[in-house]
Amino acid sequence: MSKDSTPAESQPLSDVPLVQLRQISKSYGGPQVVRQVDLSVERGSIHGLVGENGAGKSTLCNIIAGVTGQTDGDLVVDGERVRFRSPRDALGSGIAMIAQELALSPVSSVMANVFLGVEPNVFGVHDRRAQRRAFDSLVERTGFDLPADAPVAQLSVAAQQKVEILRAIARDARLIIMDEPTAPLTHVEAEQLFEIIRHLRDTRGTTIIYVSHFLADVVDLSDRITVMRDGQHIETRPAAGQTPETLVRAMLGRPLDTAFPQRIEVSPTAEPILEIRSISGAGRFKDISFEVRPGEIVGISGLIGSGRTEVLRALFGADPIDSGEVLLDGSPVHFKNPREAITEGVVMLPESRKEQGLVLVRSVAENAALTDIGQFSTFGIVRRKRRREAVQRKIEELDIRAGSQDMAVGRLSGGNQQKVLLAKCLMASPRVLLIDEPTQGVDVGAKRAIYQLIVELAEKGLAVVIVASDMEEVLGLAHRVLVMFRGGITADMPFADANHETVLAAAFGSSPLSSASPDPVTASTLG
Repeated sequence: MSKDSTPAESQPLSDVPLVQLRQISKSYGGPQVVRQVDLSVERGSIHGLVGENGAGKSTLCNIIAGVTGQTDGDLVVDGERVRFRSPRDALGSGIAMIAQELALSPVSSVMANVFLGVEPNVFGVHDRRAQRRAFDSLVERTGFDLPADAPVAQLSVAAQQKVEILRAIARDARLIIMDEPTAPLTHVEAEQLFEIIRHLRDTRGTTIIYVSHFLADVVDLSDRITVMRDGQHIETRPAAGQTPETLVRAMLGRPLDTAFPQRIEVSPTAEPILEIRSISGAGRFKDISFEVRPGEIVGISGLIGSGRTEVLRALFGADPIDSGEVLLDGSPVHFKNPREAITEGVVMLPESRKEQGLVLVRSVAENAALTDIGQFSTFGIVRRKRRREAVQRKIEELDIRAGSQDMAVGRLSGGNQQKVLLAKCLMASPRVLLIDEPTQGVDVGAKRAIYQLIVELAEKGLAVVIVASDMEEVLGLAHRVLVMFRGGITADMPFADANHETVLAAAFGSSPLSSASPDPVTASTLG
Protein backbone atom coordinates (compact mmCIF):
# COMPACT_ATOMS: atom_id res chain seq x y z
CA MET A 1 0.00 0.00 0.00
CA SER A 2 1.33 3.42 -0.93
CA LYS A 3 0.63 6.69 0.92
CA ASP A 4 1.09 10.35 0.09
CA SER A 5 0.63 13.32 2.38
CA THR A 6 -2.06 15.88 1.60
CA PRO A 7 -2.86 19.38 2.93
CA ALA A 8 -5.60 17.81 5.06
CA GLU A 9 -2.87 16.78 7.52
CA SER A 10 -2.93 20.33 8.94
CA GLN A 11 -6.49 19.75 10.20
CA PRO A 12 -7.29 17.87 13.41
CA LEU A 13 -7.82 14.25 12.37
CA SER A 14 -11.27 14.23 13.97
CA ASP A 15 -12.35 16.93 11.49
CA VAL A 16 -11.08 15.04 8.46
CA PRO A 17 -13.49 12.54 6.80
CA LEU A 18 -12.42 8.97 7.35
CA VAL A 19 -12.59 8.24 3.61
CA GLN A 20 -12.68 10.61 0.66
CA LEU A 21 -13.00 9.78 -3.03
CA ARG A 22 -11.67 12.40 -5.38
CA GLN A 23 -12.59 12.10 -9.05
CA ILE A 24 -12.51 8.31 -8.82
CA SER A 25 -13.07 6.46 -12.12
CA LYS A 26 -12.86 2.80 -13.03
CA SER A 27 -12.98 0.93 -16.32
CA TYR A 28 -12.30 -2.69 -17.22
CA GLY A 29 -10.93 -2.08 -20.68
CA GLY A 30 -14.24 -0.73 -22.00
CA PRO A 31 -16.68 1.97 -20.91
CA GLN A 32 -16.16 3.42 -17.42
CA VAL A 33 -18.30 1.69 -14.78
CA VAL A 34 -17.49 4.46 -12.28
CA ARG A 35 -17.04 8.01 -13.54
CA GLN A 36 -15.34 10.87 -11.66
CA VAL A 37 -16.96 10.23 -8.29
CA ASP A 38 -16.39 12.68 -5.43
CA LEU A 39 -17.57 11.43 -2.06
CA SER A 40 -16.78 11.89 1.64
CA VAL A 41 -17.62 9.40 4.39
CA GLU A 42 -17.68 10.93 7.85
CA ARG A 43 -16.25 9.18 10.90
CA GLY A 44 -18.63 7.35 13.16
CA SER A 45 -21.52 7.54 10.71
CA ILE A 46 -23.75 5.13 8.84
CA HIS A 47 -23.51 6.09 5.19
CA GLY A 48 -26.15 4.58 2.90
CA LEU A 49 -25.27 3.87 -0.72
CA VAL A 50 -28.09 3.17 -3.18
CA GLY A 51 -28.61 2.81 -6.91
CA GLU A 52 -29.84 0.36 -9.49
CA ASN A 53 -27.87 -2.78 -10.33
CA GLY A 54 -25.02 -1.60 -12.53
CA ALA A 55 -24.96 1.89 -11.00
CA GLY A 56 -21.39 1.35 -9.76
CA LYS A 57 -22.04 0.85 -6.04
CA SER A 58 -20.17 -2.45 -5.67
CA THR A 59 -17.27 -1.25 -7.80
CA LEU A 60 -16.90 1.83 -5.60
CA CYS A 61 -16.95 -0.34 -2.47
CA ASN A 62 -14.37 -2.70 -4.00
CA ILE A 63 -12.03 0.23 -4.59
CA ILE A 64 -12.35 1.40 -0.98
CA ALA A 65 -11.84 -2.17 0.30
CA GLY A 66 -8.79 -2.90 -1.86
CA VAL A 67 -10.48 -5.55 -3.99
CA THR A 68 -9.77 -3.57 -7.14
CA GLY A 69 -7.85 -0.42 -7.93
CA GLN A 70 -9.21 2.75 -9.47
CA THR A 71 -8.27 3.72 -13.03
CA ASP A 72 -8.13 7.43 -12.18
CA GLY A 73 -8.58 9.66 -9.16
CA ASP A 74 -7.50 9.52 -5.53
CA LEU A 75 -8.60 7.46 -2.56
CA VAL A 76 -7.92 9.34 0.68
CA VAL A 77 -7.98 7.75 4.14
CA ASP A 78 -7.32 9.84 7.26
CA GLY A 79 -6.32 12.73 5.01
CA GLU A 80 -3.64 10.73 3.17
CA ARG A 81 -3.77 9.47 -0.39
CA VAL A 82 -3.58 5.69 -0.46
CA ARG A 83 -3.71 2.98 -3.07
CA PHE A 84 -4.61 -0.43 -1.75
CA ARG A 85 -3.20 -3.38 -3.64
CA SER A 86 -5.29 -5.96 -1.78
CA PRO A 87 -8.00 -6.31 0.87
CA ARG A 88 -5.21 -7.02 3.36
CA ASP A 89 -3.82 -3.54 2.65
CA ALA A 90 -7.24 -2.04 3.31
CA LEU A 91 -7.59 -4.05 6.51
CA GLY A 92 -4.27 -2.57 7.62
CA SER A 93 -6.01 0.80 7.46
CA GLY A 94 -8.98 -0.52 9.40
CA ILE A 95 -11.29 -1.14 6.42
CA ALA A 96 -13.21 -4.41 6.09
CA MET A 97 -15.86 -5.43 3.59
CA ILE A 98 -18.71 -7.91 3.82
CA ALA A 99 -19.53 -8.64 0.19
CA GLN A 100 -22.64 -10.16 -1.36
CA GLU A 101 -20.61 -13.29 -2.12
CA LEU A 102 -19.53 -14.48 1.31
CA ALA A 103 -15.81 -15.25 1.57
CA LEU A 104 -15.76 -18.05 4.10
CA SER A 105 -13.97 -21.38 4.36
CA PRO A 106 -16.84 -23.89 4.30
CA VAL A 107 -14.90 -26.77 5.85
CA SER A 108 -13.51 -24.69 8.74
CA SER A 109 -15.38 -23.99 11.95
CA VAL A 110 -17.27 -20.80 12.70
CA MET A 111 -14.63 -19.74 15.24
CA ALA A 112 -11.77 -20.48 12.86
CA ASN A 113 -13.39 -18.34 10.18
CA VAL A 114 -13.98 -15.47 12.56
CA PHE A 115 -10.31 -15.31 13.61
CA LEU A 116 -8.72 -16.44 10.35
CA GLY A 117 -5.42 -14.58 10.04
CA VAL A 118 -5.71 -12.88 13.45
CA GLU A 119 -5.60 -15.93 15.73
CA PRO A 120 -4.43 -15.10 19.29
CA ASN A 121 -1.08 -16.67 20.09
CA VAL A 122 1.56 -16.80 22.80
CA PHE A 123 5.18 -16.86 21.59
CA GLY A 124 3.95 -17.94 18.16
CA VAL A 125 1.76 -20.77 19.49
CA HIS A 126 -1.96 -20.64 18.80
CA ASP A 127 -3.78 -19.91 22.08
CA ARG A 128 -7.09 -21.77 21.70
CA ARG A 129 -8.36 -20.80 25.12
CA ALA A 130 -7.85 -17.12 24.40
CA GLN A 131 -9.56 -17.57 21.05
CA ARG A 132 -12.54 -19.24 22.72
CA ARG A 133 -12.81 -16.40 25.25
CA ALA A 134 -12.65 -13.82 22.48
CA PHE A 135 -15.30 -15.66 20.48
CA ASP A 136 -17.63 -15.94 23.47
CA SER A 137 -17.19 -12.21 24.08
CA LEU A 138 -18.09 -11.40 20.47
CA VAL A 139 -21.20 -13.58 20.64
CA GLU A 140 -22.28 -11.93 23.89
CA ARG A 141 -21.77 -8.41 22.49
CA THR A 142 -23.63 -9.05 19.24
CA GLY A 143 -26.32 -11.48 20.33
CA PHE A 144 -25.41 -13.83 17.47
CA ASP A 145 -25.96 -17.34 18.80
CA LEU A 146 -23.54 -19.21 16.56
CA PRO A 147 -22.02 -22.65 17.22
CA ALA A 148 -18.28 -22.06 17.58
CA ASP A 149 -17.16 -25.49 16.41
CA ALA A 150 -19.67 -26.18 13.62
CA PRO A 151 -18.34 -26.17 10.04
CA VAL A 152 -19.56 -23.10 8.17
CA ALA A 153 -20.93 -25.33 5.39
CA GLN A 154 -23.57 -26.60 7.83
CA LEU A 155 -24.95 -23.11 8.48
CA SER A 156 -27.79 -21.35 6.70
CA VAL A 157 -26.96 -18.42 4.47
CA ALA A 158 -28.25 -16.06 7.17
CA ALA A 159 -25.97 -17.61 9.79
CA GLN A 160 -22.98 -17.41 7.42
CA GLN A 161 -23.74 -13.70 7.02
CA LYS A 162 -23.42 -13.35 10.79
CA VAL A 163 -20.03 -15.08 10.70
CA GLU A 164 -18.80 -12.46 8.22
CA ILE A 165 -20.00 -9.67 10.50
CA LEU A 166 -18.25 -11.23 13.50
CA ARG A 167 -15.06 -11.54 11.46
CA ALA A 168 -15.08 -7.81 10.66
CA ILE A 169 -15.73 -6.91 14.30
CA ALA A 170 -12.94 -9.25 15.46
CA ARG A 171 -10.49 -7.26 13.33
CA ASP A 172 -11.44 -3.98 15.03
CA ALA A 173 -12.37 -2.48 11.69
CA ARG A 174 -12.92 1.29 11.79
CA LEU A 175 -14.91 1.13 8.57
CA ILE A 176 -17.12 -1.83 7.65
CA ILE A 177 -18.62 -1.94 4.17
CA MET A 178 -21.80 -4.01 4.07
CA ASP A 179 -22.99 -4.88 0.57
CA GLU A 180 -26.60 -6.17 0.66
CA PRO A 181 -26.19 -7.67 4.16
CA THR A 182 -29.89 -8.34 4.74
CA ALA A 183 -30.61 -10.08 1.42
CA PRO A 184 -30.57 -13.57 3.03
CA LEU A 185 -32.12 -12.43 6.33
CA THR A 186 -35.70 -12.37 7.53
CA HIS A 187 -37.31 -9.21 8.88
CA VAL A 188 -36.53 -10.09 12.50
CA GLU A 189 -32.91 -11.00 11.72
CA ALA A 190 -32.51 -7.78 9.76
CA GLU A 191 -33.78 -5.74 12.72
CA GLN A 192 -31.24 -7.51 14.91
CA LEU A 193 -28.50 -6.60 12.46
CA PHE A 194 -29.61 -2.95 12.45
CA GLU A 195 -29.31 -2.82 16.23
CA ILE A 196 -25.77 -4.19 15.97
CA ILE A 197 -24.86 -1.60 13.34
CA ARG A 198 -26.20 1.24 15.49
CA HIS A 199 -24.37 -0.19 18.51
CA LEU A 200 -21.09 -0.26 16.57
CA ARG A 201 -21.56 3.36 15.56
CA ASP A 202 -22.73 4.67 18.92
CA THR A 203 -20.41 2.81 21.30
CA ARG A 204 -17.28 2.20 19.24
CA GLY A 205 -17.43 4.97 16.68
CA THR A 206 -17.37 2.44 13.82
CA THR A 207 -18.15 3.85 10.40
CA ILE A 208 -20.49 1.82 8.20
CA ILE A 209 -21.05 2.05 4.45
CA TYR A 210 -24.39 0.33 3.97
CA VAL A 211 -25.40 -0.81 0.47
CA SER A 212 -28.92 -2.14 0.01
CA HIS A 213 -31.90 -2.35 -2.34
CA PHE A 214 -34.23 -2.16 0.66
CA LEU A 215 -34.69 1.59 0.55
CA ALA A 216 -36.89 1.93 3.63
CA ASP A 217 -34.15 0.23 5.67
CA VAL A 218 -31.51 2.57 4.24
CA VAL A 219 -33.59 5.62 5.19
CA ASP A 220 -34.25 4.35 8.73
CA LEU A 221 -30.67 3.27 9.39
CA SER A 222 -28.45 5.86 7.70
CA ASP A 223 -27.15 9.26 8.75
CA ARG A 224 -26.42 10.26 5.17
CA ILE A 225 -27.34 8.65 1.86
CA THR A 226 -25.50 8.72 -1.46
CA VAL A 227 -27.34 7.96 -4.70
CA MET A 228 -25.49 6.63 -7.76
CA ARG A 229 -26.75 6.29 -11.32
CA ASP A 230 -24.89 5.03 -14.41
CA GLY A 231 -21.56 5.05 -12.57
CA GLN A 232 -21.90 8.64 -11.39
CA HIS A 233 -22.47 10.30 -8.04
CA ILE A 234 -25.91 11.91 -8.23
CA GLU A 235 -26.35 13.30 -4.73
CA THR A 236 -25.46 12.90 -1.06
CA ARG A 237 -27.96 14.17 1.48
CA PRO A 238 -28.89 13.68 5.13
CA ALA A 239 -31.23 10.72 5.53
CA ALA A 240 -33.65 12.90 7.48
CA GLY A 241 -36.36 13.98 5.07
CA GLN A 242 -35.61 11.24 2.54
CA THR A 243 -38.16 8.58 1.63
CA PRO A 244 -37.98 5.48 -0.59
CA GLU A 245 -39.87 7.47 -3.22
CA THR A 246 -37.35 10.34 -3.26
CA LEU A 247 -34.50 7.85 -3.52
CA VAL A 248 -36.18 6.02 -6.40
CA ARG A 249 -36.60 9.28 -8.32
CA ALA A 250 -32.93 10.08 -7.80
CA MET A 251 -31.81 6.54 -8.70
CA LEU A 252 -33.83 6.29 -11.89
CA GLY A 253 -34.00 9.94 -12.89
CA ARG A 254 -37.78 9.58 -12.99
CA PRO A 255 -40.65 8.48 -10.73
CA LEU A 256 -41.51 4.78 -10.54
CA ASP A 257 -44.81 3.18 -9.69
CA THR A 258 -43.57 0.78 -7.03
CA ALA A 259 -46.99 -0.78 -6.44
CA PHE A 260 -47.55 -4.41 -7.35
CA PRO A 261 -49.39 -5.30 -10.56
CA GLN A 262 -53.13 -5.79 -10.30
CA ARG A 263 -54.13 -9.35 -9.43
CA ILE A 264 -56.03 -11.30 -12.05
CA GLU A 265 -59.20 -13.06 -11.01
CA VAL A 266 -59.03 -16.80 -10.47
CA SER A 267 -62.05 -19.00 -11.00
CA PRO A 268 -62.96 -20.64 -7.68
CA THR A 269 -64.54 -23.55 -9.56
CA ALA A 270 -61.50 -24.33 -11.72
CA GLU A 271 -59.93 -27.73 -11.10
CA PRO A 272 -56.57 -27.44 -9.33
CA ILE A 273 -53.43 -28.08 -11.36
CA LEU A 274 -51.45 -28.94 -8.24
CA GLU A 275 -52.81 -30.64 -5.11
CA ILE A 276 -50.75 -31.39 -2.03
CA ARG A 277 -52.33 -33.77 0.45
CA SER A 278 -50.78 -34.17 3.91
CA ILE A 279 -47.17 -34.50 2.74
CA SER A 280 -44.38 -34.86 5.30
CA GLY A 281 -40.60 -34.91 5.13
CA ALA A 282 -38.74 -36.19 8.17
CA GLY A 283 -37.17 -33.36 10.14
CA ARG A 284 -38.26 -30.77 7.55
CA PHE A 285 -42.04 -30.38 7.36
CA LYS A 286 -45.18 -32.26 8.39
CA ASP A 287 -48.78 -32.61 7.22
CA ILE A 288 -48.68 -29.97 4.47
CA SER A 289 -51.87 -29.60 2.41
CA PHE A 290 -52.89 -26.98 -0.15
CA GLU A 291 -53.86 -26.68 -3.80
CA VAL A 292 -53.15 -24.27 -6.66
CA ARG A 293 -55.56 -23.50 -9.51
CA PRO A 294 -54.69 -22.23 -13.01
CA GLY A 295 -53.75 -18.58 -12.80
CA GLU A 296 -53.46 -18.64 -9.03
CA ILE A 297 -50.44 -17.35 -7.10
CA VAL A 298 -50.03 -18.95 -3.68
CA GLY A 299 -47.53 -17.27 -1.37
CA ILE A 300 -45.74 -19.06 1.46
CA SER A 301 -44.38 -16.94 4.30
CA GLY A 302 -42.62 -17.85 7.52
CA LEU A 303 -39.34 -17.52 9.35
CA ILE A 304 -36.13 -18.96 7.96
CA GLY A 305 -36.10 -22.60 9.06
CA SER A 306 -39.90 -22.88 9.11
CA GLY A 307 -39.77 -25.42 6.28
CA ARG A 308 -41.03 -23.22 3.44
CA THR A 309 -38.05 -23.78 1.09
CA GLU A 310 -37.98 -27.47 2.00
CA VAL A 311 -41.59 -27.86 0.83
CA LEU A 312 -40.77 -26.34 -2.57
CA ARG A 313 -37.70 -28.56 -2.96
CA ALA A 314 -39.77 -31.64 -2.17
CA LEU A 315 -42.44 -30.70 -4.72
CA PHE A 316 -39.65 -30.30 -7.28
CA GLY A 317 -38.20 -33.72 -6.56
CA ALA A 318 -34.98 -32.32 -5.11
CA ASP A 319 -35.71 -33.78 -1.65
CA PRO A 320 -37.80 -36.83 -0.69
CA ILE A 321 -41.41 -36.87 0.47
CA ASP A 322 -41.84 -39.52 3.15
CA SER A 323 -45.63 -39.63 3.28
CA GLY A 324 -48.67 -37.98 1.76
CA GLU A 325 -49.61 -37.43 -1.86
CA VAL A 326 -48.99 -34.91 -4.66
CA LEU A 327 -51.44 -34.72 -7.57
CA LEU A 328 -50.87 -33.04 -10.90
CA ASP A 329 -54.03 -32.48 -12.95
CA GLY A 330 -55.77 -34.93 -10.62
CA SER A 331 -53.26 -37.77 -11.08
CA PRO A 332 -50.76 -38.82 -8.38
CA VAL A 333 -47.10 -38.11 -9.14
CA HIS A 334 -43.92 -39.04 -7.31
CA PHE A 335 -40.82 -37.29 -8.59
CA LYS A 336 -37.58 -39.07 -7.78
CA ASN A 337 -35.53 -36.11 -9.03
CA PRO A 338 -35.95 -32.65 -10.60
CA ARG A 339 -35.61 -34.05 -14.11
CA GLU A 340 -38.82 -36.05 -13.66
CA ALA A 341 -40.57 -32.93 -12.31
CA ILE A 342 -39.47 -30.83 -15.30
CA THR A 343 -40.66 -33.52 -17.68
CA GLU A 344 -44.12 -33.29 -16.09
CA GLY A 345 -44.18 -29.49 -16.29
CA VAL A 346 -43.08 -28.55 -12.75
CA VAL A 347 -40.11 -26.16 -12.61
CA MET A 348 -38.41 -24.30 -9.77
CA LEU A 349 -36.56 -21.01 -9.57
CA PRO A 350 -34.20 -21.62 -6.60
CA GLU A 351 -33.31 -19.31 -3.73
CA SER A 352 -29.70 -18.73 -4.83
CA ARG A 353 -29.36 -18.16 -8.55
CA LYS A 354 -25.57 -18.09 -8.31
CA GLU A 355 -25.19 -21.37 -6.41
CA GLN A 356 -28.20 -23.37 -7.58
CA GLY A 357 -29.58 -21.81 -10.74
CA LEU A 358 -26.97 -20.40 -13.12
CA VAL A 359 -23.51 -21.26 -14.41
CA LEU A 360 -22.04 -17.76 -14.18
CA VAL A 361 -19.08 -18.36 -16.48
CA ARG A 362 -21.29 -19.68 -19.28
CA SER A 363 -23.30 -17.63 -21.75
CA VAL A 364 -26.85 -16.36 -21.58
CA ALA A 365 -27.83 -18.81 -24.35
CA GLU A 366 -26.28 -21.83 -22.61
CA ASN A 367 -27.91 -21.02 -19.27
CA ALA A 368 -31.35 -20.29 -20.72
CA ALA A 369 -31.38 -23.60 -22.61
CA LEU A 370 -30.14 -25.82 -19.77
CA THR A 371 -33.55 -26.95 -18.53
CA ASP A 372 -34.52 -28.66 -21.78
CA ILE A 373 -31.38 -28.97 -23.90
CA GLY A 374 -32.93 -31.94 -25.69
CA GLN A 375 -35.26 -29.73 -27.72
CA PHE A 376 -32.19 -28.09 -29.28
CA SER A 377 -30.21 -31.28 -29.92
CA THR A 378 -30.14 -33.96 -32.58
CA PHE A 379 -28.26 -37.15 -31.70
CA GLY A 380 -26.52 -35.25 -28.90
CA ILE A 381 -25.39 -32.36 -31.12
CA VAL A 382 -26.66 -28.91 -30.14
CA ARG A 383 -28.36 -27.09 -33.00
CA ARG A 384 -27.11 -23.60 -32.26
CA LYS A 385 -29.42 -21.80 -34.68
CA ARG A 386 -32.49 -23.46 -33.17
CA ARG A 387 -31.29 -22.64 -29.67
CA ARG A 388 -30.44 -19.05 -30.58
CA GLU A 389 -33.91 -18.46 -32.00
CA ALA A 390 -35.63 -19.90 -28.92
CA VAL A 391 -33.41 -17.95 -26.52
CA GLN A 392 -33.96 -14.75 -28.47
CA ARG A 393 -37.70 -15.13 -28.04
CA LYS A 394 -37.25 -15.41 -24.29
CA ILE A 395 -34.86 -12.43 -24.24
CA GLU A 396 -37.50 -10.31 -25.92
CA GLU A 397 -40.37 -11.71 -23.88
CA LEU A 398 -38.62 -11.10 -20.54
CA ASP A 399 -36.75 -7.93 -21.61
CA ILE A 400 -33.35 -9.34 -20.68
CA ARG A 401 -30.71 -6.62 -21.03
CA ALA A 402 -27.57 -8.33 -22.31
CA GLY A 403 -25.05 -7.27 -24.91
CA SER A 404 -25.52 -10.58 -26.71
CA GLN A 405 -26.55 -14.18 -26.11
CA ASP A 406 -22.86 -15.05 -25.93
CA MET A 407 -22.26 -12.78 -22.93
CA ALA A 408 -21.36 -14.58 -19.69
CA VAL A 409 -24.27 -14.50 -17.25
CA GLY A 410 -21.93 -13.44 -14.44
CA ARG A 411 -21.43 -10.10 -16.17
CA LEU A 412 -25.13 -9.21 -16.04
CA SER A 413 -26.85 -7.21 -13.31
CA GLY A 414 -28.73 -9.08 -10.60
CA GLY A 415 -32.08 -8.30 -12.18
CA ASN A 416 -31.03 -9.59 -15.58
CA GLN A 417 -29.50 -12.71 -14.05
CA GLN A 418 -32.83 -13.38 -12.37
CA LYS A 419 -34.61 -12.96 -15.70
CA VAL A 420 -32.21 -15.44 -17.36
CA LEU A 421 -33.04 -17.91 -14.58
CA LEU A 422 -36.72 -17.33 -15.24
CA ALA A 423 -36.12 -17.87 -18.98
CA LYS A 424 -34.40 -21.16 -18.13
CA CYS A 425 -37.49 -22.27 -16.17
CA LEU A 426 -39.92 -21.20 -18.89
CA MET A 427 -37.98 -22.96 -21.65
CA ALA A 428 -39.55 -26.21 -20.42
CA SER A 429 -43.10 -24.87 -21.05
CA PRO A 430 -44.18 -25.52 -17.44
CA ARG A 431 -47.65 -25.70 -15.92
CA VAL A 432 -46.42 -25.21 -12.35
CA LEU A 433 -43.83 -22.58 -11.41
CA LEU A 434 -42.22 -22.78 -7.96
CA ILE A 435 -40.30 -19.60 -7.05
CA ASP A 436 -38.04 -19.27 -4.00
CA GLU A 437 -37.16 -15.59 -3.31
CA PRO A 438 -38.24 -14.06 -6.66
CA THR A 439 -36.28 -10.79 -6.34
CA GLN A 440 -33.36 -11.47 -4.01
CA GLY A 441 -30.50 -9.07 -4.73
CA VAL A 442 -32.52 -7.21 -7.38
CA ASP A 443 -32.94 -3.43 -7.63
CA VAL A 444 -36.27 -1.61 -7.43
CA GLY A 445 -36.68 -1.16 -11.18
CA ALA A 446 -36.03 -4.84 -11.93
CA LYS A 447 -38.29 -5.91 -9.05
CA ARG A 448 -41.31 -4.24 -10.61
CA ALA A 449 -40.53 -5.89 -13.96
CA ILE A 450 -40.23 -9.34 -12.35
CA TYR A 451 -43.50 -8.87 -10.46
CA GLN A 452 -45.19 -8.01 -13.74
CA LEU A 453 -43.74 -11.11 -15.41
CA ILE A 454 -44.99 -13.37 -12.62
CA VAL A 455 -48.50 -11.94 -12.87
CA GLU A 456 -48.47 -12.30 -16.65
CA LEU A 457 -47.38 -15.94 -16.37
CA ALA A 458 -50.23 -16.62 -13.97
CA GLU A 459 -52.60 -14.88 -16.38
CA LYS A 460 -51.55 -17.42 -19.02
CA GLY A 461 -52.79 -20.21 -16.77
CA LEU A 462 -49.68 -21.28 -14.83
CA ALA A 463 -50.05 -22.33 -11.23
CA VAL A 464 -47.49 -20.32 -9.23
CA VAL A 465 -46.14 -20.91 -5.71
CA ILE A 466 -43.89 -18.22 -4.21
CA VAL A 467 -41.71 -18.35 -1.11
CA ALA A 468 -40.41 -14.94 -0.02
CA SER A 469 -38.72 -13.49 3.05
CA ASP A 470 -40.04 -10.08 2.01
CA MET A 471 -43.57 -10.08 3.40
CA GLU A 472 -44.50 -7.26 1.01
CA GLU A 473 -43.96 -9.61 -1.94
CA VAL A 474 -46.22 -12.29 -0.52
CA LEU A 475 -48.94 -9.78 0.38
CA GLY A 476 -48.61 -7.91 -2.91
CA LEU A 477 -48.61 -10.87 -5.32
CA ALA A 478 -50.46 -13.80 -3.78
CA HIS A 479 -54.12 -14.68 -4.14
CA ARG A 480 -53.76 -16.83 -1.05
CA VAL A 481 -51.19 -16.72 1.74
CA LEU A 482 -49.92 -19.75 3.65
CA VAL A 483 -47.80 -19.22 6.76
CA MET A 484 -45.43 -21.86 8.11
CA PHE A 485 -44.03 -22.34 11.61
CA ARG A 486 -41.78 -25.21 12.72
CA GLY A 487 -42.53 -27.29 9.66
CA GLY A 488 -46.31 -26.92 9.63
CA ILE A 489 -48.89 -24.56 8.15
CA THR A 490 -50.30 -22.29 10.86
CA ALA A 491 -52.47 -20.11 8.61
CA ASP A 492 -54.13 -20.31 5.19
CA MET A 493 -55.92 -17.10 4.26
CA PRO A 494 -57.11 -15.22 1.16
CA PHE A 495 -55.12 -12.08 0.38
CA ALA A 496 -58.02 -9.89 1.55
CA ASP A 497 -57.59 -11.26 5.09
CA ALA A 498 -53.77 -11.20 5.09
CA ASN A 499 -51.80 -8.28 6.48
CA HIS A 500 -48.50 -7.75 8.29
CA GLU A 501 -50.00 -8.42 11.70
CA THR A 502 -51.83 -11.65 10.83
CA VAL A 503 -48.90 -13.08 8.86
CA LEU A 504 -46.31 -12.18 11.49
CA ALA A 505 -48.45 -13.65 14.27
CA ALA A 506 -48.84 -16.90 12.34
CA ALA A 507 -45.11 -16.96 11.56
CA PHE A 508 -44.47 -17.12 15.30
CA GLY A 509 -47.10 -19.82 15.80
CA SER A 510 -49.73 -17.51 17.27
CA SER A 511 -52.55 -18.00 14.75
CA PRO A 512 -55.73 -19.91 15.58
CA LEU A 513 -54.37 -22.86 13.58
CA SER A 514 -51.24 -23.10 15.70
CA SER A 515 -52.86 -25.57 18.10
CA ALA A 516 -53.01 -28.03 15.22
CA SER A 517 -49.43 -27.43 14.17
CA PRO A 518 -47.04 -30.36 14.24
CA ASP A 519 -44.53 -31.13 16.91
CA PRO A 520 -41.36 -29.06 16.51
CA VAL A 521 -39.03 -30.36 13.84
CA THR A 522 -35.51 -29.31 13.11
CA ALA A 523 -35.81 -25.59 12.43
CA SER A 524 -33.71 -22.54 13.16
CA THR A 525 -35.39 -19.71 15.04
CA LEU A 526 -34.67 -16.02 14.79
CA GLY A 527 -32.75 -13.99 17.31
